[in-house]
Parts: sequence; structure tokens; C-alpha cells
Amino acid sequence: MLSYMIFGITFAFAAAVQPGPLQTYIISQTLKKGWRSTLPAAFAPLISDIPILTLVLFLLSTMPDSFIVFLRIGGGLFLLYLAYGAFKSWQEFDADQNISTESGRQTLLNAVFVNLLNPAPYLGWSLILGPIFLEAWRIAPINGITLILSFYLTMVITLVGIIILFGFARKLGPMVSKILLALSAIALFVFGIYQLWQGIISLFMD
Repeated sequence: MLSYMIFGITFAFAAAVQPGPLQTYIISQTLKKGWRSTLPAAFAPLISDIPILTLVLFLLSTMPDSFIVFLRIGGGLFLLYLAYGAFKSWQEFDADQNISTESGRQTLLNAVFVNLLNPAPYLGWSLILGPIFLEAWRIAPINGITLILSFYLTMVITLVGIIILFGFARKLGPMVSKILLALSAIALFVFGIYQLWQGIISLFMD
């Protein structure tokens, strides 16, 4: 159970600090309207991911176990790709870059739509979280529940932290963001190698 909790926490943290549509919205909303008005947007993944995870888990549950193994290998490769993207973002980070505030009028509902149109949750659930959740659930349901709870709790807490960070410490924000990018790149790389290795072992064991 502990291993699934650690994975959920680490992957959620890495996903939450990655530059993307939802993060851009949250930062721009914070810079325009302040942290109090933006805080509800941190809960957008809890709402937007419900139809996504329901669809993905339904499809994955109908697939043979061998297909899940290949998905896990694909998920490991995808994690390495995300790690490379995070590393490039860290290398090219510009502390003086201004963040657009044009999308600052959006509310929690708009944040949900932003995330629904974001391909990252679909890829994350189909290639990474979905197969691991099914594996954890088959071992013991508490493992799957732990994975989900740790993932979304960490996701919300990290997004809340980003909102407060840019609301109260705008001058410190860029440097902290660069540190978070570096940590996310390391986390994604480590778990990418781990998932790829586990997928290959499962493939040869079968």
C-alpha cells in the first residue's frame, strides 16, 4: 500500500507543477484577481477527472492482462518523455517572462472545462494511472483507493500552494517554479524507469 501512496503523491506533484493549460489559467487568474478568488480552481481536477477516469477504467477493464502490460511499458516511455519536457522547461526557464492574464475571467466551472480539453489527464489515466490502479485494486482494493486518494489530495494541495505562492510571493514565484520544475523532472524520470522496468519484467514473466 505504501508504494502506491508514494507513487500517487509523487506523480501528482510532478503533474501539478508541469506547465499546462490548467496551470496557466490558475497563475493568470491569481495574478489578476488574487489568491482568494482563484482558490476554488485548485479543485477542478476532482470534477473534470470523474468522466475521464470512468471511461478509461471501463475500457481498460475489458482489455486482456497482456494489453495492460504493454500499456504500462508505454506509460513508462511517456513518463520519460514528460521528464525530458520538464528538463527542457527547466533549461529554458525565463524568470523575467511575463504571464498572460487574458484568461483571468474564468471561474471554477471554466477551470473544469480547461482541464477537460487538456489531453494530459486522458494520457495520464490511460497510460499510467489506469493500469497501475487496476493492478493495485486486484491485489487489494485498499491499494487502489490509497493511490487515488493520495494522487488527488496531493494534486489539490500542490495547486493550492501554487495559487498562494503567486498570490503572496510573486517575486519569489519564478525561482520557486524553476526548483519545482527540476524536482518534477527528476520524479518523472525515476518513475518512468521504474514503470518501464516493471512492464518489461511482467512481459517476460508471462
